This record gives sequence, structure tokens and C-alpha cells, in this order.
Amino acid sequence: MNFITAAHTDVGIKKKTNQDSLLVHQAKTDFGKVLLAVMCDGMGGLAKGEVASACMIRAFSQWFKDTFPQLLYNNFTPEALRESWEELVGDVNHMISRYAEGIHVTMGTTCVALLVVGDTYYIMNIGDSRAYLISDNVFQLTKDQTFVQREIDLNRMTYEESLVHPQRSVLLQCIGAGMPVVPDFFMGTLAPDQCYLLCCDGFRHVIGPEEFYAYLGPKSVDSADKMKENLVYLTELNKKRLETDNISAILVRTQ
Repeated sequence: MNFITAAHTDVGIKKKTNQDSLLVHQAKTDFGKVLLAVMCDGMGGLAKGEVASACMIRAFSQWFKDTFPQLLYNNFTPEALRESWEELVGDVNHMISRYAEGIHVTMGTTCVALLVVGDTYYIMNIGDSRAYLISDNVFQLTKDQTFVQREIDLNRMTYEESLVHPQRSVLLQCIGAGMPVVPDFFMGTLAPDQCYLLCCDGFRHVIGPEEFYAYLGPKSVDSADKMKENLVYLTELNKKRLETDNISAILVRTQ
């Protein structure tokens, strides 16, 4: 499977610091092209959220260079990947927690990661950054680890109520909060001419699925330049609609 990719990040209209971090890595292997995309949305006092998100990105970048090849060439399995990612997240969670404790601040980061090997995608999610599949429609592949999503799952809140609930931004998990982290994992089969969107919550608060499909669907983006152009357009549209958070997204299109 071949890919074209684009990414864009913006500090937004209110915050002084961009606490989002992201990466996109590709490599040619004996098993075909592989791709890793990671989106992290940092949070914390004294503008330390960018430290937490960057720490997670650096760890994933090193994992792709050092650990992933060993997994790939030694009987790669979803179970082995899951164990490796859980170990990676656990190590970074401990490191960020100790650092935050030492400087007396609260800090952490969400993380959504997409790995493509062969005709299969693997996704890990912690927090409320999201992964979407855009093909003939828009499909949310991850589930938010948030208070309001838990209440919806327990039938104690409607989706409409969650949009205005005062605790709608409360996370159940993030990396660096000092508690053990349990990531969610998802996997599925790739097909040509599909788009995969990874984004922070700031990218999607005031943009609907119809606009995702119109500007980021496979019929609308046939080149990396067009993908970048449309990510920038939606970012500026977010700002025009007064989104106050940092705004970041990665788009991957299969060919």
C-alpha cells in the first residue's frame, strides 16, 4: 500500500503556546511500506503541556527506529504490538509524572497513534484526540476516554447533553497524570482511496462530519498539496468560528 500524507498545526486564537505535537514516519521494508502517525495534545500548568506531548512524540519516533523493526522481522503480531505500545506508554507516563512532581506542576498529554503494516491498520488511543476513517462516509474509529463519553455509554447522558455539559473536557485518562494508563486498541483492514484523519479535540469542536467529508474525503484530496491546503482551510475555519484551543491534524490517504 502506498500513502500520501499531510499535517498541520496552529496555536489558535487564544493560547500563547501550542501544546500539540505530532509526527509522521514512513519506511520501506521487506513487507512493503509502513507508516506511523501520532497526534498528541498536551495539557498542564505553567505551559508544560508542550513538554508532555513532545516527550510522547520523541518516544514514538525512537520506537519506530529501534523497536518496531525488531517486531516486524520477528513474527509480527497484533499482540506483540500491543504489548510494546503498552510498555512504551507506561515508561513515558512514569517519566512525565516524575518530572511534573519534581517541578510541582500538573501536566499530561493525550495520544492517538496509527500504524499501517501491509493491508492492516492498528490504532492506539488515550484521551480525547481522535482517529477517523473517511471513505464513502465519515467513521470515528476511536472512542473518547472522557467523563461525558462514559456517561453516554451508561445511558446517563445524551449526546446533545454532552456537548454543553460543564465537564465535557474532563479526561478519564492521559499520559503523565500519575496513574496507570490503559490504552484502547483498534485494528482494521485498509483499502485504496481511503483517508485517515488524526486530530486533537480543537480541530473537531466546531467542524462537523459533513465538512470532514467535503474537504478531507478521498474525492477531494488527490495530492499532498491539496491535503495540506484543505487542512489549513479547516484550521482557519475553526479559528473563524472562535475555537479557542490549539488546532492540529494529520491526514493519510491510501493509494
